[in-house]
Amino acid sequence: MYDIDLHAHTRFFHSFPGRPTAYDPIGAELLGRVASTRGMDAVATTNHDYYEEFEHDDVTFIPGIEITTTRGHVLVVGPDPPEGTAPGELRPEEAVDLARDHDCAVILPHPFRNSTVRHSDATFDAFELNGKHADTHTRVRPMADDRSIPMTGGSDAHFPFEVGRAYTRVDADELTPESVADAIRDGRVEPVYQGGAIDRVLSPIYKLIHQGKGQRAPPDVDIEEGGDGGAPRSDS
Repeated sequence: MYDIDLHAHTRFFHSFPGRPTAYDPIGAELLGRVASTRGMDAVATTNHDYYEEFEHDDVTFIPGIEITTTRGHVLVVGPDPPEGTAPGELRPEEAVDLARDHDCAVILPHPFRNSTVRHSDATFDAFELNGKHADTHTRVRPMADDRSIPMTGGSDAHFPFEVGRAYTRVDADELTPESVADAIRDGRVEPVYQGGAIDRVLSPIYKLIHQGKGQRAPPDVDIEEGGDGGAPRSDS
């Protein structure tokens, strides 16, 4: 059994969307250090619309990418993620097909933020319990149950101090990208959310930030959008 944060980023900003920056190795080093101190065995580096290989002495980095589709984000984790995607170009169904062509598992992250992917016909391997939005957890679980798919946990860390806020217990014989992807597809995963005093302070702040950007679906309004609409921004 391994504890893995399946959703994390290596930069603090988005000035250069869709491609690596000189900062990324520094961000990866800091991310790995904090993840190690918090007992993580591995972290999936899922930067927006690009994959960059990183290594760390203390934790294992699992390859991944967060694809910005026409209707929101799709999380891809596994041995051979796409190196890059054009933000807002792929439909959710196309992103899922691309991920599977690369032998990766596909997760729907933060389904109520900046996203109508949950209303698409895309078939996911798991839904995410997002570390930044504890108030949505009771809404995500029934969605996953209705589709008979498991849930994973990810912090969606854009700053190192956020890593491990939510993570996934993965039942695998070895800690490799292939075994992690297989475990997600087989449902041998369990999400964990670590609440606490800091989270009680930060969660309302995240909520206000994303509501201010128009990226949060209110809990009493969950209306399917007609058509694909414009591409969401790749924000934290």
